[in-house]
Amino acid sequence: MFFLAVALYFFLACFITWQVLFPSGRELILRTLSGIAPRVHNQLNKLGNAQSQTVKSLAFNTTISSNKAREFTKQHRQLLLTGIIMISLPPILAWVFSGKTMLGGFEDSNRYENTQIAELLKGEQLVPPQALPPEIFTTAEVTQIRPLLIGASRNWQLLNNNFAQQLLLVFKIMKEKHGYDMAILEGYRSPERQNMLASQGPSVTNAKAFQSYHQFGLAADCAFLRDGKLVISEKDPWAMKGYRLYGEVAESLGLHWGGRWKMMDFGHTEFRIAGVIQK
Repeated sequence: MFFLAVALYFFLACFITWQVLFPSGRELILRTLSGIAPRVHNQLNKLGNAQSQTVKSLAFNTTISSNKAREFTKQHRQLLLTGIIMISLPPILAWVFSGKTMLGGFEDSNRYENTQIAELLKGEQLVPPQALPPEIFTTAEVTQIRPLLIGASRNWQLLNNNFAQQLLLVFKIMKEKHGYDMAILEGYRSPERQNMLASQGPSVTNAKAFQSYHQFGLAADCAFLRDGKLVISEKDPWAMKGYRLYGEVAESLGLHWGGRWKMMDFGHTEFRIAGVIQK
C-alpha cells in the first residue's frame, strides 16, 4: 500500500511538472482529452464540406503541436530527466528508510530493557542525591586506596546534564534491581588537578589535562555504600560483584566502563562525544 502511494505520487508529480513547465504538453493533453485525433476520420465522413475543412485544420494543428512537443522533449531531455529525479528522490528515500524505527546502533537485542529507561526517554529528570558528609571520604579504609580523593569534586551540577542523567539512572537501577547504594567519588576534574594526578605516575592515571573526559564533565568515578561506609576495595567480593553489575548497567545505557580497559578502573564511567578529546 505504501509503495503504491509512493508510485502514485511520483507519476502525479511528473505529470503536474510537465503541464506547468511545458505549454506544448498542455495543448497535447487537451487535444487528446477532447478525443479529436482518434475521431478525425469518422467526423470527416459525417460533416459537411465546411465543417470538414475546420476539422482537417484542427487535426493538422494537433499534428503540428504533437511534433513540437516531441521536438521540445528531445531537445530538453536532460532537463526533463533532472526534474524527474529531483521530484522522485524524496518519496523513494522515504520508502527505503521507512522500515527503520530506531537510530543506528540501538538494534542490539541484548541492550538493557527497563521501564525506567522508557520513563527517562519520555522526559523524566532524575534528581541527584543529597551530598554525603565529607568524613565518609576521609576514612582510613578510603584514604588507603584513594589517598588523593581529598579535594575531588562531587558536584553533580558540574557534570554534563545528559551524562548526569544517565549516571543517575545507573544509580537508580543498581539500587532498585540489584540492591546496591552508590556514591560518586569524583566527577568534574580541573586541568590542574588532572596534571597533578598524572604526575603521580601511571598507577594513578596516564591522562594529562584535557586528555580525560573528567575535564568536560563527561566522566565520574563511583563506589558503593554499605552500612553508611564507602566500599572501594576490589578485594571485597560484594564490591567486586557490584562493579561488574555497575559496568553492565552503564554499558547498557551507552556509557563506557573503565573495567574494560587494559589498566582497569572499575568505578569509572564516561560518556564519549566525538571531537571532545583531541588525541
